[in-house]
Amino acid sequence: MNNPLMQTIEALAKEKGIEPEVIISAIEDAVLTASKKRYKNEVLRTRFNQETGHVELYAVKHIVSEVADPATEISITEAQQVAGDEAEVDMEIEFPKSTEELGRIAAQTAKQVIFQKVREAEREHIFAEYNQRIGEVVTASVKRFENGDIVSEIGRIESVLPRKEQSRAESYAPGDRVRAVIKSVSRSAKGPQIILSRTDPALLIKLFEQEVPEIYDGTVVIKGAVREAGDRAKVAVYSRERDVDPVGACVGMKGTRVQSIIRELRGEKIDIVEWSDDSVLFVTNALSPAKVQRVSIVDDHERVMEVIVEDKQLSLAIGKKGQNVRLAAKLTGWRIDIKSEEEKRREVEAQLLGLEVGAPADADEGATPEATVASGESEAGSDAGDTGRQPSDEQ
Repeated sequence: MNNPLMQTIEALAKEKGIEPEVIISAIEDAVLTASKKRYKNEVLRTRFNQETGHVELYAVKHIVSEVADPATEISITEAQQVAGDEAEVDMEIEFPKSTEELGRIAAQTAKQVIFQKVREAEREHIFAEYNQRIGEVVTASVKRFENGDIVSEIGRIESVLPRKEQSRAESYAPGDRVRAVIKSVSRSAKGPQIILSRTDPALLIKLFEQEVPEIYDGTVVIKGAVREAGDRAKVAVYSRERDVDPVGACVGMKGTRVQSIIRELRGEKIDIVEWSDDSVLFVTNALSPAKVQRVSIVDDHERVMEVIVEDKQLSLAIGKKGQNVRLAAKLTGWRIDIKSEEEKRREVEAQLLGLEVGAPADADEGATPEATVASGESEAGSDAGDTGRQPSDEQ
């Protein structure tokens, strides 16, 4: 049966989430540190006796042919008298030392060392645990605010939701519960620093995994997610089974599944689009809810596409402050140049006019400025479309 000290050690280990051996090692180190102040010139070793609950202290001496330092060395002759014929040169021999003489100051030193070692072990355990949980969604309780950062607790572990990782659509008060994704874990002087995020796309992906059984079981796969937290997000989904509609599975009956996620993200609009390995089709889908007339690849190497939409669809395709096309470009990995049919018609007319007006000898010289102007008109048209009423505010 364990002695009372061993029971205390096991209880403390369970409370701190560390192994009992870590605390035993800390106790051995503590007694060793305290003993070195009493026995200054000797080589010491400590060993915890689990049966008695005492830390045994030993002076260690090295067996040599000729003794140079009596405090750390012992002659082979003397060693054989103590330990028998088994003693040989270069071996070590241990001599028990009393710990009763260590006194009150040594006991205080031992207590400090134990406390420090246990705290270090606890911090290392927390760091290792949460470092493996990066990308996981957790529920934290808001404690206080520091320069715009929210200091919260996951269980009894302190975490931080920095200002830059907070959605501008949200505000909290002490005691509120907040769901966030673990973005990173770092070591600091105060212990492990757990950084949470409400803006990371990983939060959106995890929320979909929790709400959509088809994503959780792997039938539907999220191929990508991009966000402008608090405003809008786009998620690309793909179905591994032909008879399962990936977009419909994520939206849910009468939109129940996606509405649950929108509520969690405080009204952030979410576009769910079907992923395709056909880049043109994927870009077309990604610009949803705008309807695209045609798409052409301008530069495959630089990944540039030109997208033509109806005149009345231009502002919807571009989105509020360019948000729709910006998110679509981020989701697909393509640079998207959006033009209305009217813009494209004027651009083609300008190019044709340049070819007709230019003399055969200097046709090339005349074509370049016209192309540049057409590009400028395109940009102006995009800006004009962007400053009008934005239907993209409505899903």
